[in-house]
Amino acid sequence: MGLGTATGQPVAGGWPEVPVAAWESTRDTLHLWTQVVGKVRLALEPMVNHWWQTTLYVTARGLTTGLMPYGGRGIEMEFDFRQHLLHIRTTP
Repeated sequence: MGLGTATGQPVAGGWPEVPVAAWESTRDTLHLWTQVVGKVRLALEPMVNHWWQTTLYVTARGLTTGLMPYGGRGIEMEFDFRQHLLHIRTTP
């Protein structure tokens, strides 16, 4: 049984239906943006077996690359699904 999104109570029948047609353009856009961020991560991180260096990590607001080396600084890219933004942050 799944949990209700607002109440945390079980939902009869398990997970709610999410028809692809209702969010297909969002899915396609997110797929393309994650590919772009993944390519940046691939270029900046040293190679790890099975391409583990390209992983995006789940956060409370979305997905992040975590801190990556960039020259003498660090850079992080985070998808904020609550604000519908891609944050790119650097260290000083």
